[in-house]
Amino acid sequence: MAVPSPSTEHTADSSVFRAALRREKLAARMALEEKARLALAARIEAHLAQLLMPLAPQTLAFCAPVRGEFDAQPLATLLIERGWRAAMPIVEAPEAPMSFRTWTPATAMSTDRHGIPVPTGGELVTPDIVLLPLVAFDTRGFRLGYGGGYFDRTLATLVPRPFSIGVGFELARVADIRPQAHDLRLDVVITETGIVRHT
Repeated sequence: MAVPSPSTEHTADSSVFRAALRREKLAARMALEEKARLALAARIEAHLAQLLMPLAPQTLAFCAPVRGEFDAQPLATLLIERGWRAAMPIVEAPEAPMSFRTWTPATAMSTDRHGIPVPTGGELVTPDIVLLPLVAFDTRGFRLGYGGGYFDRTLATLVPRPFSIGVGFELARVADIRPQAHDLRLDVVITETGIVRHT
């Protein structure tokens, strides 16, 4: 079976489409009531644990949650207790790949220029597995983020490429995000409804 690839047919209209889709899905996520969000997040965490807990300890990278995203910190803490290392991405320069610094629940944090909490120090590491927040995603495993392209640039430079897991709510699912040439397909997508593998 041929591996799906980004379409080359989409034109400038795709940028307008993706911007509108981003606004729509962010608004839908932010509109979730807290009780409902927590219930959905608990189901996402259970699916993530099902996937990750049986694995030998590795280095897991994830983002601190913003704008109503799933919070991976409790699961990362459990994995650390089992011998894993956790890390968070750091944007050190615009248009450059991100780096990753180790994280624990005791790590001192600051806020970067995008308003995202990040470690103020810690060892630089290369992750084996990366959790990517989803603004939207499609049936082929392509992800729509916030539009900065940070994760695509970063994953494209890492050899071997980390195992990529898109994590978000089912409301982010669409038929087609109109992926661009630089967009990378996720290995797995996890929502409250379960685990979908794309490799």
